[in-house]
Amino acid sequence: MLDAQLVKLPVAAQKHHHEHHQVVVGVQGTADLNVEGTGSRLDTWNACLVPTEATHDYCGDSQNHVLVINLDPQLPQLSSPAHGDYESLAPLFERPRALVMDSKMQGLVQFAAGEIDRSPANMPMQRHLAASILHCMADRLSENREAPVHRKAIQPGAIRRYILENLHRKITVKDLAGVACLSVSRFHELFRAATGVTPHQFILQTRLDQATKLLVSSSLSVSEVSYHTGFSSHSALTNALRKQRGTTPTKLRFGEKAA
Repeated sequence: MLDAQLVKLPVAAQKHHHEHHQVVVGVQGTADLNVEGTGSRLDTWNACLVPTEATHDYCGDSQNHVLVINLDPQLPQLSSPAHGDYESLAPLFERPRALVMDSKMQGLVQFAAGEIDRSPANMPMQRHLAASILHCMADRLSENREAPVHRKAIQPGAIRRYILENLHRKITVKDLAGVACLSVSRFHELFRAATGVTPHQFILQTRLDQATKLLVSSSLSVSEVSYHTGFSSHSALTNALRKQRGTTPTKLRFGEKAA
């Protein structure tokens, strides 16, 4: 068994265990997962690896969606050291662990979630996407084992939450460095290493993500959306969307929404 599905976790806490390995990745909103004492806050930058038989508690906010990948530990990939994939995939489930994703990993997860949502009955596609995510996670886990451990870990999810809470005002790299309790230069270095983008790019992308969400799902005017997401004007938001995403507020609100 190897499958992937989009799930909305209940607001009230639940507990269970199962006879298969599981990866739970944040796709939208926030959720909490506690696996035998290892707690993980799931948002769009975090995942949790749950080994077989590990009891775990889970719940989420009203907007949460997570991507759940189930993997039978008796599959050839994991059941035999002679199999080519054993060395890379088996370490994922040695113990419960939380994983902070970089921007490329996050992009892959968001793409996979979109495709699964678009075609929920396409099981072969789901299996291929799930396998790709597992291998990318395993590859990053291997790199992290070989790389020196930073004394200060960057948490992109926490940085993103701070940005969302302060979208209406100017946010500086110094502000974000303060959240991480690091100097500006050290924060910039570690943040780029962890996410693959600069703090300025991350701020802009977070603003655009929220602006896109408001344009599609709310009745706010474009000027109001610009104000709420920290753009100086209607034209500033339009220019940023056109340059970064190849679209405009009008296309998002009417064209893409209608599609």
